[in-house]
Amino acid sequence: MVSEAKVCRDAVIETERAIRPYIRRTPLLRDGSLTLKLEGLQHAGSFKARGAFANLVGRDVPDAGVVAASGGNHGAAVAYAAMALGVRAVIFVPDVSSPAKVDRITAYGARVVVGGAGYSDAYEASLAYVRDTGALAIHAFDSVHTVLGQGTLAKELEEDAPDLDTVLVAVGGAGLVAGITAWYEGRVKVVAVEPSGAPTLHDALRAGAPVDAAVGSVAIDSLAPRRVGALPFAIVSRHVRDVAIVDDAAIDAARAALWDRYRVVAEPGGAAAYAALVCGAYRPAEGERVGIVVSGANTVLTWS
Repeated sequence: MVSEAKVCRDAVIETERAIRPYIRRTPLLRDGSLTLKLEGLQHAGSFKARGAFANLVGRDVPDAGVVAASGGNHGAAVAYAAMALGVRAVIFVPDVSSPAKVDRITAYGARVVVGGAGYSDAYEASLAYVRDTGALAIHAFDSVHTVLGQGTLAKELEEDAPDLDTVLVAVGGAGLVAGITAWYEGRVKVVAVEPSGAPTLHDALRAGAPVDAAVGSVAIDSLAPRRVGALPFAIVSRHVRDVAIVDDAAIDAARAALWDRYRVVAEPGGAAAYAALVCGAYRPAEGERVGIVVSGANTVLTWS
């Protein structure tokens, strides 16, 4: 694995220059001391497009194209980036992936292979495909290029909201929180938020290394990869001490609150960071200026 030393502010700046033509600068919604970063408005519906483009423009892609394993959002992002750049893509997803995400991957022209109980099964299948074809694997979180791409979100956030004291971010494999942590370098407090059914970073911090955690939660298709990546953990563990745990009821309540208060649509994983405020898992101090990454909006809407 490439050293974590390669993930730094200068590298994030360089990555941002490379992918800027392909990604959106997503807007902020400011409400008093609260700032929401609306990454559901990113291409392919989540922050994952940043890491996907960072891989495709920063690495040599073979004729066999690219392959990714994903709960859904990373797959959609890789499929979108591959479509934009004229690259062949195959995406492996588990049975728990939402139809909305599978449909989005297919709509971007990628081949989708569905199978396995969870992300880990899809990942093992993707590795077999790499061995058979020579395709380039695009890891969802345990990759320098992926983490650097996600770090561009924090660069935008600081430029547009330089007054923040704290940033809350949901964690699955920890690629996003690693990118954000690498950018802020301790200048802003970063609080990780995890579902109680998938406490990957919480368990890793307690053990001192990535370990297998429970795999569950209403956000299983985006925040339950079984364990955090080794590279993200090495970065995050230097600065992140606070992990807020939220249950499924809090995540559902946060989705409803985002819609009722702001008319913002979020999938379960996308609303998890906001859930920490809704349920009190994180309680800001008086006057604390808090940023929250609403990380994805790939969900099914029911019209009435």
